[in-house]
Amino acid sequence: MTYITRSLAPRRELISWAMYDFANSGYTTVVLTAIYNAYFVGVLAAAVDSSNGGTGTLLWSMTVGAANTLILLTAPILGAIADFSAAKKKMLAVSTIGCISMTALLGFTGPSELYLSMFLLAGSAFLFGTGENLIAAFLPEIAPSEKIGKVSGFSWALGYIGGLLVLAMCILYIETVKPLGHTAEQYVPVTLWITALVFALASAPTFLFLKERAEANGGAPSSVFVYTRIGFTRLRETIRHRHQFRDMFRFLVSLSIFSCGVYTVIVIAAIYAQEVMNFTTTENIIMIMVVNITAAVGAFIFGSFQDRLGAKRTLELTLMIWILAITIAWLGDSRTQFWLAANLIGLAMGSSQSAGRALVGLFTPVNRQAEFFGLWGLSIKLAAIIGPMSYGLIAWYSDGDHRQAIFSTLMFFVIGLVVLLTVNERRGRQAALIGE
Repeated sequence: MTYITRSLAPRRELISWAMYDFANSGYTTVVLTAIYNAYFVGVLAAAVDSSNGGTGTLLWSMTVGAANTLILLTAPILGAIADFSAAKKKMLAVSTIGCISMTALLGFTGPSELYLSMFLLAGSAFLFGTGENLIAAFLPEIAPSEKIGKVSGFSWALGYIGGLLVLAMCILYIETVKPLGHTAEQYVPVTLWITALVFALASAPTFLFLKERAEANGGAPSSVFVYTRIGFTRLRETIRHRHQFRDMFRFLVSLSIFSCGVYTVIVIAAIYAQEVMNFTTTENIIMIMVVNITAAVGAFIFGSFQDRLGAKRTLELTLMIWILAITIAWLGDSRTQFWLAANLIGLAMGSSQSAGRALVGLFTPVNRQAEFFGLWGLSIKLAAIIGPMSYGLIAWYSDGDHRQAIFSTLMFFVIGLVVLLTVNERRGRQAALIGE
C-alpha cells in the first residue's frame, strides 16, 4: 500500500519545532521531578506537615492531580477548536507565556503563601500540558509518514538534553550558594527563575520559524463560545465514528495503560531508590541526570530506525525493555541491579514516548491534528492520575511494601503490550488517509 506523504519541512523549521521540547523539559525536570517538589513538601508545606504527617505530600499530589484532571477534560476540546480555527500556534503562545509567567511567580511565594503556590503550580502544570499537546499536533504537518519517527525521536532526545542542561545549571547554582549560607528558601526560587528564563529563550525559535500550515474551516466564528460549541461537535463526531479509527482508539487504550506505568516510574523512582535501595539525595539527583542521558540516547537511536521498523514494532520493543527493567528492579536487591534497571528505564522511556507520539501522528487525518493529539494528551494525563495513585494505594495498603507496589507497575506494561498487539498500523494509517 502506498501512503500519501506530506513534504518534509525545511531544516530550520524542524529544529525550531524540536527546540520547544528542549525549552519546556526544564519545567518537568526542575519543578515536577527533582527540586521544587521536595521544596514544596519540605519547606512550603512544612507547617501543615508537622501537625499531620503526609499532608504536604497529599497537597502536592492533589495539586498536580487537579492540573492533570483539567488537562484531561479540556485537551480534546481545545484541540478541536485549534484545528477548526487554525490557531495552534496562537494557542501555543498563550499557554507558553502563561506557563513561564506562573513558573516565575512561584519563585516569589513562601511558606506563608502555600495556597497561592498551589494555585500557581496547578496553573503552570495545566498550561505546560496544554502546550505539550499543541506542539505535538504540528508533527504530522512538518514530517511525511516515512520520516515522522526520526523527527519525533530527534525532538524527544533534544528535550532530555534540555532538561538535563537546566537541571545542571540549577545544581551548579545551588552548590555555589549553599556554602555561603543560603537556605532552600533563597536558592530554590532562583532555580524557578532559571527554568522560566531558559523556557522563554529556547522556545523563541519555535514562534519565529514554525509555520501554521492549517487553514481555518469556513467563516470565523464570532466568539469563544461558538468555537467551544464547534469543538464539542467535532469531538462528538469523532467518537461517534470511532469504528473508522478503531486502531487509533485501540492504541489510545494501550497508551493509557502502559503510560500508567511510565508516569508511576517518573513519580516514584527516586522514592523507591531512597526507601528500598537506601539512595541519598545526591545519589538520586545523579541517577536522574544519568537517566536523562540514556533517555536521550534511546529516543535518538530508536527514532533513527523507527521509520524502517515501523512505529508499532518499535513501541513493542521498547515495552519489552520496560518489562525487563521493572522486573530487575522488582527482583533485584543490589545497587548494581538497580542501576542497570534505571538505565534500561531511561533507554525505554525516551523511545517509548517518542514512538507513541509518532504513531498518533501516523493515525491522524489532515486538519484534525490538534484534536487527535488532544486525545493523546487526554490518555497520558489520565495515566498520570491513575498510575501513581495506584502505586500509592498499594504501598499504603501493604504497609509500605514498595516491592509489592512496583509489581503492579510491571503489570501496566504487560497489559499495555498485549493491547498494543491488537493494533494494525497499516489499517490505522489508511483510516487516517480516508479521514482526510
